[in-house]
Amino acid sequence: MTKQEKVDFAVKTLDELYPTIPIPLDHKDSYTLLIAVLLSAQSTDVRVNQITPLLFEKADNPYDMVKLSEEEIREIIKPVGLSPMKAKGIYGLSKILIEKYNGKVPRDIALLEELPAVGHKTASVVVSQAFGIPAFPVDTHIHRLMYRWRFSNGKNVVQTERDAKRLFPKEIWNRLHLQIIWYGREYSPARGWDLEKDIITKTIGRKSVINEYYKNKKSR
Repeated sequence: MTKQEKVDFAVKTLDELYPTIPIPLDHKDSYTLLIAVLLSAQSTDVRVNQITPLLFEKADNPYDMVKLSEEEIREIIKPVGLSPMKAKGIYGLSKILIEKYNGKVPRDIALLEELPAVGHKTASVVVSQAFGIPAFPVDTHIHRLMYRWRFSNGKNVVQTERDAKRLFPKEIWNRLHLQIIWYGREYSPARGWDLEKDIITKTIGRKSVINEYYKNKKSR
């Protein structure tokens, strides 16, 4: 298979498995999505989805959020981890949104990255999922699978994002990054991985990864 055929195979398989793609984080607008994505850093989507209703009941917009103190925010979001830093970020960015953007979330990645506690991945998720602007946020699943599928060298997430944007057509980035995340969770996880169920890696995967898998299986 040529590189292009491998890319086409992966995209076709993902489209068949995930014709409609559920959004992992519950939200109702760009602001609640921004907060949910910020909270998901080093936490699970499941845990974030349990906590955000409690937070958004008190404040689902920047104007209400700044009426809470950082301590109050921290108390609510404690179960998701890193709560002091995240509470500071949520309070700080809400204040800036009011002062600079009339309470609206900017649609520009560079402007989003200027907000407290908002990194490149968070900004990419927001423009992609809230505004439909093409972006390719790279999480641990995408980073792992791009390496397993020989689409990137696995050096770092910056390189992985660059490779993904080069390999895949821009018009499918927004759905594809979500499809790869779901596939990574269901068929190609880091732990408890069953290669027999992982059709994409089994068909186009990096030889060294596949050999390592069988070597580990034998030694178990």
